[in-house]
Amino acid sequence: MKKVILSAVIVAAIAAACGGGEQKKSEGTGTEPSSTEKKDDVSANPDYQAGLAMVGQYQCITCHKIDEKLTGPAYRDVANKYAGADDATITKLAQKVISGGSGVWGEVPMTPHPNVSEADAKTMVKYILLLKK
Repeated sequence: MKKVILSAVIVAAIAAACGGGEQKKSEGTGTEPSSTEKKDDVSANPDYQAGLAMVGQYQCITCHKIDEKLTGPAYRDVANKYAGADDATITKLAQKVISGGSGVWGEVPMTPHPNVSEADAKTMVKYILLLKK
């Protein structure tokens, strides 16, 4: 019995010494994110929200991931390649989603997606472009 109590006391002491799982706040920070964090949080962007929903709806994640190449290129690689894209480029990329193609990202062709509307394709492209690092 003494060993059980001693073990419990040691575990409690270690937990207390390590902060008990609570996050420690650095001096000068409050509960609000800094302006840099707010600026870098693209998930609040309506294009991000809508595009993320479309990517899920059309099952794009079958061939694409955000940070690693799967069958198709990583979304982040696409975003970095087309950083600062204008409306004409967004339209061109949306058409590529709809009609498919090959050669830009390797030998594996992108399957055509004729069931995707141009508006939905543009929404997805805008989402992907927001993933630029």
